[in-house]
Amino acid sequence: MGLYEFRFPELGEGLHEGRIEKWLIKPGDEVKEDDAIAEVENDKAMVELPSPVDGRVIELKVPDGSTVVVGDLIILFEVAGEGNSDATVLADEKASAVQQAGLESVAQRVETASPVSQPVQGSTSTPVPSFTQEILATPGVRKFAREQGVDIAQVRGTGAHGKVTREDVINFLQGQSTLENHGVQTVEAPRETEKPVAKVDTQEMAVTTTVTTGASGNLTTLEERVPLPSIRKIIAQAMAKSKYTAPHVTIMDEADVTELVKFRQEIKPLAVEREIKMTYLPFIVKALVATVKKFPQLNASFDEEKQELVLKRSYHIGIATDTDRGLLVPVIGDADRKNMWMIAQAIDDLAGRARSGKLMPNEMKGSTISITNIGSAGGMFFTPIINYPEVAILGVGRITERPVMKNGEVVGAQMMALSLSFDHRIIDGALAQHAMNELKNLLANPRLLLLEV
Repeated sequence: MGLYEFRFPELGEGLHEGRIEKWLIKPGDEVKEDDAIAEVENDKAMVELPSPVDGRVIELKVPDGSTVVVGDLIILFEVAGEGNSDATVLADEKASAVQQAGLESVAQRVETASPVSQPVQGSTSTPVPSFTQEILATPGVRKFAREQGVDIAQVRGTGAHGKVTREDVINFLQGQSTLENHGVQTVEAPRETEKPVAKVDTQEMAVTTTVTTGASGNLTTLEERVPLPSIRKIIAQAMAKSKYTAPHVTIMDEADVTELVKFRQEIKPLAVEREIKMTYLPFIVKALVATVKKFPQLNASFDEEKQELVLKRSYHIGIATDTDRGLLVPVIGDADRKNMWMIAQAIDDLAGRARSGKLMPNEMKGSTISITNIGSAGGMFFTPIINYPEVAILGVGRITERPVMKNGEVVGAQMMALSLSFDHRIIDGALAQHAMNELKNLLANPRLLLLEV
């Protein structure tokens, strides 16, 4: 028997630390490879950390609530064989291996987008898909592949979610299975010579801290200080960066959605048959995609260093979702390629997993423009904050029935409140209003949206 030291892995590109929200195992427990051993909060997502090996838990090195960084020793296993405790294992190898072994990403949940139109000059590789395909494999399989001189990125995985197994490597050696011309790239994490010691986030573990009194003139004020959860800190940083980087302007308008309300009622029986929850949001997504195709400056980002507007030719729509843990923005990839039913299913799935804390970090990245809906909370007009580095965000308010003038007569109409915030460095008010007018027209004539897919 030997000892296996498990160090905290990198859970996604650019995610260098996380919080052990809850251990799912205890010393003495027997675990199998890929069993969930902890719930980890990282970059607005809660993910389950899988075991890298079969073995018995000897010691948990950090308690619940600890904030750890990549490479920190978090658990000690007893395993069959020699283990790895006598070897100096660098963080890049272990972190990368476990990251790929247990964590699904959006690359397995959404279809791969079209390749980039042109490769870099002088490159012989194929174009890279807009959604990176990750290679899933356990540390043992990766070690076996290295020993056999096999580049695991070239092996076609037949396990769950495309996971590469030992048999896949053997088949590859025998020439039975290869992964060719898919533009897959693997990137090694940078080597680290020093690893910070894990720190316990004691402030976040406490529900409240102290209750103090402060004197203000003749008044005594009772104060209660409540530490911010990790997600609220991330949200606060993102909101401040967006607001103080991009000069926001918001235009507000209303769309007559009387026909949309009727059309939705007409197709509700079909939605029930398909077991799909059909809200107004799928129609808004399709209308927004059609609008930004006509006004591409809204589906863009601004490269401050090069002073260039980066127009996005893909349409990945962020959907702001209210959860108990804070505001999350899961992304519907390639919304222009999906019909109304597919978008409705994607929204329901992403929103449900966002509220249950099951979203992967990569499922909240890559959006090109976002939608936030305050109408579900009863609101109308507001000034939504841009999901930076995007340059625009559409705010949707509630639908109200009220009298309007049509052809010289007062009639009842269903009116939807709309608020469009945009980065005034890139977008002028007139352009934004023209885009708003296009959006209003599409929402007022929902059957036009059927022509989009």
